[in-house]
Amino acid sequence: MKILSNLIAKATPPQPPRIKKKRRGIHIKSPEEIEIMRQASKIVATTLKEIAARVQPGMTTADLDAIAEKRIREMGATPSFKGYYGFPGSICSSINNEVVHGIPSRRKVIRAGDVLKVDTGAYYQGFHGDSCITIPVVEVTPEAAKLIRVAEETLYKGIEQVKAGAYLLDIAGAIQDYAEANGFRVVQEFTGHGVGQNLHEEPSVFNTRTYDLPNVKLKAGMTLAIEPILNAGSRFTRILSDKWTAVTVDNALSAQFEHTVLVTETGYEILTDRSKV
Repeated sequence: MKILSNLIAKATPPQPPRIKKKRRGIHIKSPEEIEIMRQASKIVATTLKEIAARVQPGMTTADLDAIAEKRIREMGATPSFKGYYGFPGSICSSINNEVVHGIPSRRKVIRAGDVLKVDTGAYYQGFHGDSCITIPVVEVTPEAAKLIRVAEETLYKGIEQVKAGAYLLDIAGAIQDYAEANGFRVVQEFTGHGVGQNLHEEPSVFNTRTYDLPNVKLKAGMTLAIEPILNAGSRFTRILSDKWTAVTVDNALSAQFEHTVLVTETGYEILTDRSKV
């Protein structure tokens, strides 16, 4: 998840040693690199699928973090998020009005009716996979259920635009139009991103129509983390005192879905597809 402030606000602390120095431009992956990314993304998809099946009221977000780290390491990878610019967890766990970057905590208890976002990444043989899901904990309100459903549908509306020769604005327009047609607002402070040898690479994958960022033409071999965030109320967010957790300014609910997607000549391949694990 990239943070948008005018253009992109770059964090200043150094990355952990395992993350290679960011290269300029967009990295077109080779067939060998794509195969490694398939494996990294499969680890992420497996982890998220297992977390979704195990979430219960009374658990803490620290419990989920421990499950994710254990499974990622068991599958031969390391958690992409842990230590990234100092982030303490292997997952971002954001509940209800928390938009993104929630820090796992033993004090944060999951309750029935919660709208729980779980975002995680895996670093495998030099490449990252990255994905996020929103989980309705037991039975949520009809309004929350609609938000979650539309957020996931919005992600796929964006993905459907992906193919060599298309543009980032094609993705952004499809996302914005579908979200707003269903009565929700798209968060603009955070964007998707390229993903590969670095967790965050170029280009920034925006979720609304904008001319503040380059409207990149897609090429086969690009790998993108597409991740729209929808709010039930205002689109605006604020950052809590922990310097990580973003929340809605009006305490309205928020939902997010994300996939790592490969651009192909004729379309796309969803590398973090949970239905295939």
